[in-house]
Amino acid sequence: MTPTQLRAFHLVAESGSFSAAARASGLSQPNLSSQVTALEQGYGVRLFDRRGRTVVPTETGRQLHGITTRLFGLQDEARALLAGEQALTRGHLRIAADSAHHVVPIMAALRDRAEGLTFALAIDNSAVVLDRLLRHEADVAVMAKSVSDPRLHAVRLRTDRVVLFVPAGHGLSRRDKTPLAALAGQSLVLRERGSITREVLEQAMAAADVQPGAIVEVQTREGVREAVAAGFGIGAVFASELGDDRRFRRVLVTDADLNVAEYAVCLQERWRVSLVRAFMEEAARQAAV
Repeated sequence: MTPTQLRAFHLVAESGSFSAAARASGLSQPNLSSQVTALEQGYGVRLFDRRGRTVVPTETGRQLHGITTRLFGLQDEARALLAGEQALTRGHLRIAADSAHHVVPIMAALRDRAEGLTFALAIDNSAVVLDRLLRHEADVAVMAKSVSDPRLHAVRLRTDRVVLFVPAGHGLSRRDKTPLAALAGQSLVLRERGSITREVLEQAMAAADVQPGAIVEVQTREGVREAVAAGFGIGAVFASELGDDRRFRRVLVTDADLNVAEYAVCLQERWRVSLVRAFMEEAARQAAV
């Protein structure tokens, strides 16, 4: 194993293909391919599954990617320290978030400071977002999940509120507020387990001994909206995400605390990496506004 082989593997794992890694690094595609092949043959392992022009890390490759992310993250940190780097100029930041709403303003602020920055944003529920961060598949995360883990550094961004929404013709559409008991026997359209909106609403109903009717489980926010619009039941969403959609009426729950805090999170070990630190500091700045 050589540093060159590890770097080649890391570049390909980050880019998702040999051609993209070659373009991003300025190295030739045959050179990257030969380095990765030598690493695989040297240890008798397969690090990537080739799928047409793209590659996907195997389980061994995924674990190695976590190691190389830490390895080259420390290298970048050392370079920044020795160079006395104070300002951002370029770099690629991998972000996992449970919603685009809170994270895009931070990305935009960083882009305005340095046009050479690039971003990859993955949206999923909070449980998956946290898992991606801990597996080193994301550099930073934004999620509505409070964590007390010494491995993590978190900044509280702001508080949002889970609200209900119904089609214009629904029985609750004539109200803008309702007690939680109004959900008894009602069909609900909710995200998959691991979603904070679902977790908060179900905990509140359990505490109030409110038993809903059928629960329609949908994997995406867009799917929830379309299912609610089609009359499958009452939906739940963060107030900031509902937007101005004339198909729906927002309904506040009056007798339950459905407020949820949103956090920006990174691994403690990566806090000193300049781009990670810049993201977290921008998150703190926006939280203070």
